[in-house]
Amino acid sequence: MQKSFSLIRTLVATLTGSVALLTATSGWAQTADLLARVKSNKEITIATEARYAPFESVENGKIVGYDADLMQYVLKALPDVKVKQLDLPFQGLLPGLDAKRFDIVVTAVTINKDRASHFAFTVPVADATTGVLVRAGDKGIATPTDLNGKTVGSQTGSAQLQALIALDKKLKADGGAGIKQIKQYVAFDEAYADLAVGRIDAVAQSVANLGPLMKARPGVFTILSQTIGPKTYFAWVGRKDADSAALVKLFSDGIARANRDGTMKQLQQKWFGSTMDVPADAVPEPTM
Repeated sequence: MQKSFSLIRTLVATLTGSVALLTATSGWAQTADLLARVKSNKEITIATEARYAPFESVENGKIVGYDADLMQYVLKALPDVKVKQLDLPFQGLLPGLDAKRFDIVVTAVTINKDRASHFAFTVPVADATTGVLVRAGDKGIATPTDLNGKTVGSQTGSAQLQALIALDKKLKADGGAGIKQIKQYVAFDEAYADLAVGRIDAVAQSVANLGPLMKARPGVFTILSQTIGPKTYFAWVGRKDADSAALVKLFSDGIARANRDGTMKQLQQKWFGSTMDVPADAVPEPTM
């Protein structure tokens, strides 16, 4: 009988210890923030739209580009962490982030008021000001005002589309006909293809993207000298909550470091063929 009681006491002690360990582990998981969990799990899930050259594109099955190189620099702060990178349509990035399908978005997302009210941006990675792309030799479009009565394309859900819609309103307010049709695309590559064959008359896209496109396809397109909308910036995006704050700060601090030590300009020269001045000290106030 004594042996039975001893065995019971041993089992109870073991179970009590196990419950205490599980409770402590569960409590840590509930109190640890996203960055702590990333470090503990040694894995981070990052979402990207890899159809936005030269920021991101796929070559030989690998995601490459300006953001990809800059991300590798930033991730030096997480040396033992494995990166799981998802390539998704742009329209699914922010909803997916909101639904916690991934930890952070590393792709060129324009800082605007609507997004900034709901998400946490890093400091900027590039200039996002919107330009206008037309076919080479099209003398009918020399300024944004000439887009009255024209069909213009842009990407669904993009800030460039917002700038185009704002331009349409301005053209009408100034007494013009306004843009005949604003055609929306899942990706800008589709808009470029339609522009090249004359299905649309122009594309509203960030100037940062248009310069490299011109070099890649000489003689096909030209860029209007006048931009549309206010000066804007691209940045990366995390969730706007206490859980994500430290992870967003780690990425933002890494971008700022790259800006200050010259790495950012080296990567811009590599991927864009020119450099951009973007603020490193803080996320700028949205201008649209």
